[in-house]
Amino acid sequence: MSQARRHLRVALFLAAVSPRGATTGVKARRGLSAWPAPQEPGMEYQDAVRTLNTLQTNAGYLEQVKRQRGDPQTQLEAMKLYLARSALQVEDLDQLNIIHVTGTKGKGSTCAFTERILRSYGLKTGFFSSPHLVQVRERIRINGQPISPELFTKHFWHLYHRLEETKDSNSCVSMPAYFRFLTLMAFHIFLQEKVDLAVVEVGIGGAYDCTNIIRKPVVCGISSLGLDHTSLLGDTVEEIAWQKGGIFKHGVPAFTVLQPDGPLAVLQDRAQKISCPLYLCPPLEALEEGGPPLALGLEGEHQRSNAALALQLARCWLQQKNHQGLGELKVSRPSVLWQMPLAPVFQPTSHMRHGLRDTEWLGRTQVLRRGPLTWYLDGAHTASSVQACVRWFRQALLRGRVPRRGPEVRVLLFNSTGDRDPVALLKLLQPCQFDYAVFCPNLTEVSSAGNADQQNFMVTLDQVLLRCLAHQQHWNHLNEEHASPNLWSPTSLEPGEPTSLLLASHQPHTHSTSSLVFSCISHALQWISQGRDPVFQPPSPPQGLLAHPVAGSGASLLRDAVAIHVLVTGSLHLVGGVLKLLEPALSQ
Repeated sequence: MSQARRHLRVALFLAAVSPRGATTGVKARRGLSAWPAPQEPGMEYQDAVRTLNTLQTNAGYLEQVKRQRGDPQTQLEAMKLYLARSALQVEDLDQLNIIHVTGTKGKGSTCAFTERILRSYGLKTGFFSSPHLVQVRERIRINGQPISPELFTKHFWHLYHRLEETKDSNSCVSMPAYFRFLTLMAFHIFLQEKVDLAVVEVGIGGAYDCTNIIRKPVVCGISSLGLDHTSLLGDTVEEIAWQKGGIFKHGVPAFTVLQPDGPLAVLQDRAQKISCPLYLCPPLEALEEGGPPLALGLEGEHQRSNAALALQLARCWLQQKNHQGLGELKVSRPSVLWQMPLAPVFQPTSHMRHGLRDTEWLGRTQVLRRGPLTWYLDGAHTASSVQACVRWFRQALLRGRVPRRGPEVRVLLFNSTGDRDPVALLKLLQPCQFDYAVFCPNLTEVSSAGNADQQNFMVTLDQVLLRCLAHQQHWNHLNEEHASPNLWSPTSLEPGEPTSLLLASHQPHTHSTSSLVFSCISHALQWISQGRDPVFQPPSPPQGLLAHPVAGSGASLLRDAVAIHVLVTGSLHLVGGVLKLLEPALSQ
């Protein structure tokens, strides 16, 4: 039996004997739901979320769909039918005064900036985003706050039963899939709550994303483009740009940040064909010229591009709706890049400044300081966003550097999902000089049965654990490329040995990073924090946490360190699981 398979057997055994619901663990591995849809309305929030989770595409079926994708335009038409079955027409969405935003990286941050700016004008805002970090209701916000569990539960069951009542007896599919359902639910809530505007973030792509049933947004935006979701959107940035440009609408102004020449030309061509006025955003420096610098609530140099786009989206929305306080126009230099007009250069108003300063967007360039531990959380998951994350992390370390008497430890906590290239991402993280690299699945606990918000039936437990072991192997190989050859080999866990939360590890060696794999986020955090985080205090370390020599020696180093710097990145879902444990209030 191969070493990886032995480690996997240990992990699966741990999942099976977990005190919280082994049966559900088995069903989750098969990609099946253990929760039947309840028959009566008025159920609790967790019951609503469990029923919502039954709409997730299970792992095996998802692979089949990827191999046999149908006409994506047909999928968009199906979304319109679901909307009609829910008692809405696409024309009803015009009332929401939508700002529609897509992009590869930064689209969520751009939306957060835009929403906060317009809220600072006293407007009632709706905000639909994905994915959620801790609770699914985070995806639907009113005035910047996730809707309450009560409001979520009420609207979920209303929509669920409405769709049940209108299903076609000849169709085997009565319910929209998970993301489609939430999109429909967001539209209903925003209309019933009578928001002044809705900021809507595209899920994946643009042209065939289910949010693109919107006919008449007020303004559209495209953040920085790059390679992501290539199995769905295409293998080149130009193909991806074509998909993103699908949100353009006739006569509706659109804005983009500076892109590479190829994708920028694609966006311009898309816009010209449907008479969509497309503008290129000037850099934030142009808007700061002649005034004080703009303070951003989100850290990182890359957020300046997102803020520049958000300012244009917010100003255009205010202008289209005949609001006052647009900011004094400056002399604009004409753009010569692809003959694309430059967006207005203006003096940001006090409302705009306060909005940018007060923006909060959890899990993106977020820092939590807890005693000797500093947690750096960023859900970067593409090559370009990980590059930006690395710059931010290294700059944050330099800014926070103070003379200390004693050792400091740097730890990477990483996972990557989907069709992303983990080797490329891990290679970009190498210059951070971590002492330990820790890998784990996006599971807060070995069994997620007790928390419906964290359940995911789109992958099996076998898959995620094997992927983590592959991440570790990639990391170790990259280490070997940058260090002198060493004779240490992985220590395996033989059947019959005490079970450990540690799946695999490498002995430490000079000029290299020791790597560890844990079966869930909670176990990884327990090892990293060693009880020194004043908030994250699990009852007691699980048996076997220090069974492996590397885990034991590392624990001693972590207990003695005067400072521990932990970068959590590679997946927004991983960051969400970490936040759930480090910030219990987010689960209330």
